[in-house]
Amino acid sequence: MNLFLHYLSLDYLLQGILLTLEITGLGLVGGLFFGMILASMQMSRQRWLSGFARTYAVIFRGTPLILQMVFVYDALPHIGLKLSALAAGGLALAANEAPFIAEILRSGVLGVDRGQLAAGQALGMSSSVLMRRIIAPQAVRTMIPAFGNESVSALKNSSLASIISVQELTLRSTQLASSTFDFFSIFFASGVLYLLLTSAIGGLQLLAEFSLDLDRTPSQHPFLLWFSGIFSKGLKRSSSEPDRANGNVVAEPAALGERVASSSVVTLASRKERAARSAELSQGKIMVQVQGLSKRFGKQAVLSGLDLTVRTGEVVALLGPSGSGKSTLLRCINRLEEWEDGAVRICGRRVGYTEGGLVLTPTEVAKQRATLGVGMVFQQFNLFSHLTALENVAGPLRWVHGMSEAQAHQRAQELLERVGLGHRVNALPRHLSGGQQQRVAIARALAPRPSVLLLDEPTSALDPELVNEVLEVIQKLAVEDGLTMIISTHQVRFAKEIADRVVFLSNGIVTEEGPADEVLTRPKHPLTARFLRVMGADAPVAIPA
Repeated sequence: MNLFLHYLSLDYLLQGILLTLEITGLGLVGGLFFGMILASMQMSRQRWLSGFARTYAVIFRGTPLILQMVFVYDALPHIGLKLSALAAGGLALAANEAPFIAEILRSGVLGVDRGQLAAGQALGMSSSVLMRRIIAPQAVRTMIPAFGNESVSALKNSSLASIISVQELTLRSTQLASSTFDFFSIFFASGVLYLLLTSAIGGLQLLAEFSLDLDRTPSQHPFLLWFSGIFSKGLKRSSSEPDRANGNVVAEPAALGERVASSSVVTLASRKERAARSAELSQGKIMVQVQGLSKRFGKQAVLSGLDLTVRTGEVVALLGPSGSGKSTLLRCINRLEEWEDGAVRICGRRVGYTEGGLVLTPTEVAKQRATLGVGMVFQQFNLFSHLTALENVAGPLRWVHGMSEAQAHQRAQELLERVGLGHRVNALPRHLSGGQQQRVAIARALAPRPSVLLLDEPTSALDPELVNEVLEVIQKLAVEDGLTMIISTHQVRFAKEIADRVVFLSNGIVTEEGPADEVLTRPKHPLTARFLRVMGADAPVAIPA
């Protein structure tokens, strides 16, 4: 035991630890640098770049690290690049780590929900803003365990640098054992030193996980996680569990401040008033104009020469069976989808193109979305899962529209109060019910004061008991704010109560359109009548001859 303790504190071995840490640091820092390049190349649309990156990965993952170290140390001098043993070992370790780290980075980026990226694009975020504000913060949280594991692996692999005479811990242990013949005590001490180093890495990993844990409580200590798993920390709150303040359940106030009674709804009143409103809208400025729009997914035609005109303040409901092109049309209007033929204009400007007819780059399209002011609400809410309700609304105002933090938070607070969520501003999306999440999404879309609001099946992902609370929010916006809206929905009664005009789509074309009350009670096209019968329209549907 005395010999073991002597070797454990021997300066000769402790100096080897420093060299071990140096070569490990070189390998990890270099591996991260090269790994980021490889990951970017693999996700590139340029096939030659992705092909090169994958070929590199096959070579360096498929050959032993010890051979790579020998090659770097002995072969590079033949082309005039002479490196020290430490530098050669660090470079070889970095080159070996790069493809593994690249896969960790790529899996983290690909693991971020695609819907959140679509929401960011719809809000006008450029690729760099999306990466910095949405993708990276979420990806890093998922990559920490894998990075910790890879760091431990790199630390142990650094021992192979002894083959090119780097005096790291393993080589010094071997030399010491050869001179004293006390193999057991020396290598036992060496193993304990390695164990201490890898345990330190494990501790740093847990500390990083704790600091990035959005659900941690003030009473939790990071190193208690060493002896506990996710279940012993307490199950994460489900989406339907209410927030608790000081141990008390916070009752949800009436949505919209003065919640509409369940027995009554905000409507556009009588047919006479509807007719007057329709006449007034028909004289208004054209807000959205779709001309001859054609879109394919492979060989499947989704939109076939579709035309649509929406005027300022008009509420248009898109009806039609699943697969008729409603969602694709909305995504095309916001240039989230490209199309083969036709044009989309908002406020007279052609979406996705310069005034001279040149195609805009993705960054320029993002700026155009923000300038034109097209808000969008998605079926699956697509809230940014790492941000609170307040940050979901305020963040894009700061990152895209340049608002100060105070102004953005004030605007966000006002909108969340308006949709009945003033008491949940600090809740993460996963701690909100589906209806609450959709109301946050509506507030986020309204925050930059859009000129037109697109809603893609805003209630389709909700439980039946949550549908009314979202529909009431949309009804109030339509009636009181006079927003221009295009709504894709299967809620026939909702369309009748809120829409000025109904557009029925089938197989990518408009088969019928007209005033909501007329189309929904006296359809002219058999497909419209059949759809309304299947959907159980409240009013009797006249069967066209």
